Amino acid sequence: MRKPRDFDSELKALADKAKQLKERRVRDLGALVLATGADALDAETLAGALLGAAANTDKATGEGWRKRGAAFFQDKSRDTANRPRQQPEGTLPTGGGTA
Repeated sequence: MRKPRDFDSELKALADKAKQLKERRVRDLGALVLATGADALDAETLAGALLGAAANTDKATGEGWRKRGAAFFQDKSRDTANRPRQQPEGTLPTGGGTA
């Protein structure tokens, strides 16, 4: 006889996975704000710029932004390849140093 499925645990596992993905997305967006230097803007200005971009219907303007963003990521990947890796937040340095 087959073992019955535990739908409650499966749903909980899916909900946990969805929460992890949402948290990762928020962290990634925060990292993007920092990487672009947009953290120097006040929250209202940044929100206004994002709302303007989201409401944009001009395909040419959107394509220009997309190309500029793609170039940003390509330049950053080359720059970070030559720099030492940063420690992830909340981890200890691996250089054997004492605290």
